[in-house]
Amino acid sequence: MASKRRFVRIKALEVLYAYQIAKDHIDKVKKDLLAEITDLEKYNFASELIDAVLKNQRLIDSMITERIKNWEYDRVAILDKIILRLAIAEILYFPEIPPKVSINEAIELAKLYCSDKSPTFVNGVLDAVLNNLKKENKLNKKGRGLLDFKKKADEE
Repeated sequence: MASKRRFVRIKALEVLYAYQIAKDHIDKVKKDLLAEITDLEKYNFASELIDAVLKNQRLIDSMITERIKNWEYDRVAILDKIILRLAIAEILYFPEIPPKVSINEAIELAKLYCSDKSPTFVNGVLDAVLNNLKKENKLNKKGRGLLDFKKKADEE
């Protein structure tokens, strides 16, 4: 079953890709490409997700760079980068979304839009980012976002 928010994530991916390629002002790109989203809650989620990526891109890109061994960041495909940025922004700045959901959605986007090796690459990078955030106790999750962490703690 496709995520209820997958369409919104796809639109966010389209906006960030168009913004990076065309270099138009982000407000124009958002207005043009998010027009299909008629539900205000979903529109706001897309807009907030895009803004979180752009506002924190340096930090997010540094987290990605630290996790890719023997590979230059400039050589990573644009869509792979954007998918990773979206997922990391969700993990960092959307406390109500479980990290597992963010990772699974990123893998599905990579399956839809990227090379055959991209889903494995995206999964590996995001798992490493998540494990590092857990280890450094920098994961801010609440509500539904805590579910898989509570379950793991109970199992241990």
